[in-house]
Amino acid sequence: MKHFCTIITGDHLHKALALYDSLRQLDSDVHLHILSINTCSDFPQDSGLTLYRPEQFFDIENAKIIAQKYSQYSDKYRWSLKPILLQYLLQQVDTKVIYLDTDTYFFGNFQFLFDLLDTHNTLLTPHHYSRNATKEQNWFEANFKVGLYNAGFVGVNRDAVSLMQWWASCCAYRCEKNPIRGTFDDQRYLDLLPVMDERVHILRHKGCNVADWNRQEVPRSLQGEQVMLDNHYPLIFIHFNYTTIRSIVQGREPLLKPHLDRYFQHLVQYKPYLKLESMYGEDKFTDKLKFRIWQIITDLGW
Repeated sequence: MKHFCTIITGDHLHKALALYDSLRQLDSDVHLHILSINTCSDFPQDSGLTLYRPEQFFDIENAKIIAQKYSQYSDKYRWSLKPILLQYLLQQVDTKVIYLDTDTYFFGNFQFLFDLLDTHNTLLTPHHYSRNATKEQNWFEANFKVGLYNAGFVGVNRDAVSLMQWWASCCAYRCEKNPIRGTFDDQRYLDLLPVMDERVHILRHKGCNVADWNRQEVPRSLQGEQVMLDNHYPLIFIHFNYTTIRSIVQGREPLLKPHLDRYFQHLVQYKPYLKLESMYGEDKFTDKLKFRIWQIITDLGW
């Protein structure tokens, strides 16, 4: 049995179920553990699904602190509970577990991820933000502001429990975007894991966690009917956050358009009145304004 987990608010159950189905289409021997931080109605009776509530983990160190600090802030609460959920599953369910953000969807064989956990205690996926310091510097600088690794995917085996305990303590300390302190929610703490433990593995397979943010460094191509990443890696899973969906809809990712269509058709099976436009939105005026201010500061050399 291959164990995955995700964390949701109840109104995003449809995404978790689509994620589960995408895994099951590739391998029937999977189980998805879903932690919902609030009421989750209409949860299906399925032997491959388990629903949890945060209170079930309050005996784990830092879980109560996280609840006290962030339970009124759904994003911070979900993000901070990742290492708590992973600790529980490693100690109570299985020796290998993969955490996924609920807006991911699989298209290719993932067996190699569990194989890697035979010899490594943690798997991380780089963002692959731009490395070009002379073009699109906002993405280049994101390497140093947002973090090298995307916290929407973390694979662990039982030897990583102490690392998850450390990550949870960091989230309990601060889960916030604060460039002065150098924090970015739960995510930037992951930068230290390969320094702390040589068994942490940085995934080189660029077909994992494909998203808008790695469009420049991980070119897409079509070989026959197969989308390939960097001309070598088959597509494994896409992270369909709002920027990725927006990029596809606006025509910047034409090769991923059929994959978005498949994903959305799957979502509406569970949420029939869902509108694609509600999943990404247009560029906000405030976002454009912040980007322009950043450009001016850069031009002034500050």
